[in-house]
Amino acid sequence: MVIAVVALGAALAGFVQGLSGFAFGLVAWAVWAWALEPALAGPLVVFGSLIGQALAIPQLRLNSLPRALPFVAGGLLGVPLGIWLLPMLDARLFKGGLGLLLVVWCPLMLFANKLPHITFGGRVADAVAGGIGGVLGGIGGLTGPVPTLWCTMRGWDRHQARSVFQTFNLVMHATTFAGYLLTGTITAEAGWLFLVVAPAMLVPALLGARAYRHVSDAQFRRLVLGLLTVSGVTLLANLL
Repeated sequence: MVIAVVALGAALAGFVQGLSGFAFGLVAWAVWAWALEPALAGPLVVFGSLIGQALAIPQLRLNSLPRALPFVAGGLLGVPLGIWLLPMLDARLFKGGLGLLLVVWCPLMLFANKLPHITFGGRVADAVAGGIGGVLGGIGGLTGPVPTLWCTMRGWDRHQARSVFQTFNLVMHATTFAGYLLTGTITAEAGWLFLVVAPAMLVPALLGARAYRHVSDAQFRRLVLGLLTVSGVTLLANLL
C-alpha cells in the first residue's frame, strides 16, 4: 500500500514539475500526507524535487543568476531551521498546515497575474521570500510556493521567473538533502523508498517537460492549482 501511494504521488508530481517547473512538493504532499508521517515524506519530497530540478538544468538561463542570488542567500539561512523543525512536527498539525497552505497559496497563484505588481523591497525582500522558502524546504521540500508567488507578483515574464525559481529550488533541494544526510534524518525506510520515487517520476517528468512546449501553461496551471486547492480543503476537512 505504501509503495503504491509513493509511486502514485511521485508520478503525478514528476509530471507537474516537468510541465510547470514547480509544485513537485505540493503535489507529492497532497498524496503522501494521507499515508506517510512528515519525517518520512519530507526526505522523499526533497529527493524527488532534486531529481526533477536536475533534469531541468539545461533549461536554466544564465542571465537569471543575478536575480536568483538574493533568493538563494536567504534560502541558505532558512534551510537549517527547517531541518531542525522537521523531527518535532506533529503529523496532524502538519496536515492542517499543509491544507491551509494549499487553500491559500493555490488561489493566490490562480489570480497572481491580476494582483498588483510588487516593486518595493528590492533584493532584501527577495531574500526574505527565499528565506521563507528555505525554511519550508528544510521541513519538507516545499521551497517553491513563496518564491514562485513572489516572482509572479514581481511582474517578471514567465521564462525569467521560471528560471529564477528553478535555480533557487535546485540549490535549496541540494542543500536540504545534504543537511538530511549530515543530521541522519534519512532513515533506512526512506532510503528504500528512494528506489520507488526515482523510476516512478522520471518518465512523467520528461513527458511534462515535453508537454510544456505544446500545452498552454496558463490552462494547465489553472487545472493543477484547482486540484491542489480541493486537496487542501479535503485535508482540512479530514481534521474536523
